[in-house]
Amino acid sequence: MARDGIGRVTVEGVAREAGVARATVYRVFPGGRHEMVAATVSWAVGEFFAGLALEIGPVDDAATLLERGLVAGRRRLAEHEVLQHALQVEADEVVPQLASVMPAVLAFLRRDLARRLETERLRPGVDPEEAADVLSRLALSLIGTRGAWDLDDPAEVRRLVRGHLLAGVLADPEGAPTV
Repeated sequence: MARDGIGRVTVEGVAREAGVARATVYRVFPGGRHEMVAATVSWAVGEFFAGLALEIGPVDDAATLLERGLVAGRRRLAEHEVLQHALQVEADEVVPQLASVMPAVLAFLRRDLARRLETERLRPGVDPEEAADVLSRLALSLIGTRGAWDLDDPAEVRRLVRGHLLAGVLADPEGAPTV
């Protein structure tokens, strides 16, 4: 898929490349090409986020997780040649596949952030689960389309996270503007 593109992938081509019979590929992917592409995209998304987690490293607080995650996530996405090519040339093939796996990614991020927010001093009335849901969606959106923020600049990302994303969540996000 990386070499020829998603649109050109066939069960026959995969079998030939792997040196196995078509029947072997169909035993692994009974749904044929569609199932094979879906599994590959799911695997690639998993690899992307597993690598991102390793790059972020151990962190205890939500602010640091978001800061490191936005910087590393945006950079990793921009440098992912296969995905960038697929999004530019074969968006009709890859976007539906990505849409099918992103709920699982969102659920994982939401659980992780909620767990971290439970140990933080939150503003009165803030529910950690609800805040984690909003923050997870915003983080994924920012990684995908950064907007006006320079996510390559850790100082700017720090201002974004502490002064905007967490300003309505944490009782006193360090570095947030005081009101």
